[in-house]
Amino acid sequence: MNILTPTADGSNTLFNEQVGEHYHSKHGAVQESRHVFIRAGLEAAMPGKHQLAVFEVGFGTGLNFLLSLDTCLRAGVSLHYTAVEAFPLSFETIADIGYRQFVMPAAWQAFEQSYGPALQAAHELPLHGKLEIATGTFQTYGSGGRFDVLYYDAFSVRHQPEMWTDELITRAAALLKPGGLFVTYAITGKLKRALKACGCTIEKLPGAPGKREMLRATRQPVAG
Repeated sequence: MNILTPTADGSNTLFNEQVGEHYHSKHGAVQESRHVFIRAGLEAAMPGKHQLAVFEVGFGTGLNFLLSLDTCLRAGVSLHYTAVEAFPLSFETIADIGYRQFVMPAAWQAFEQSYGPALQAAHELPLHGKLEIATGTFQTYGSGGRFDVLYYDAFSVRHQPEMWTDELITRAAALLKPGGLFVTYAITGKLKRALKACGCTIEKLPGAPGKREMLRATRQPVAG
């Protein structure tokens, strides 16, 4: 069961009773998503590109996708978005959260039309983009393609420690193109060491409200 919860910026989140954690920060769901994933990830990767390939670990409520699509539509950039989600929500549940008010109508309409089909196969988006949501765990995801940005938005290590192992962080980093960005709300010594071992450079950035810092990593080209 998922319980609707208001957050400090006027947007809502859900509490996932199965996992024991909210999908987003209670300090502000939309605020956190924009800060961590849109500004530090998508917008940082956007200059000079007409198309962006994004991968998300933990599609959840679809908030990161919805804000990404809104941003790309406004910028005239094609968005190719792939995600993996172990606990897919119904669209009715997502609609009840109320994120529609935070994006332009075209972005919400595209999300509404695409979500169901995207759970089955890649579905076309405006500007020749696509949405594809693999249902299942990241551990069993059959990786394919290379991405400009990777949103690592699993539940916290306290509630989902299996999502923060060196093995899975290495798997995630391997999905990035050279120069690709890995962004997440979390920052720990273990996470930094795992990404450095994958050939990534690490940045500590100011965190969203409620968190002092967040992490961004850039995958470096393989030497030789």
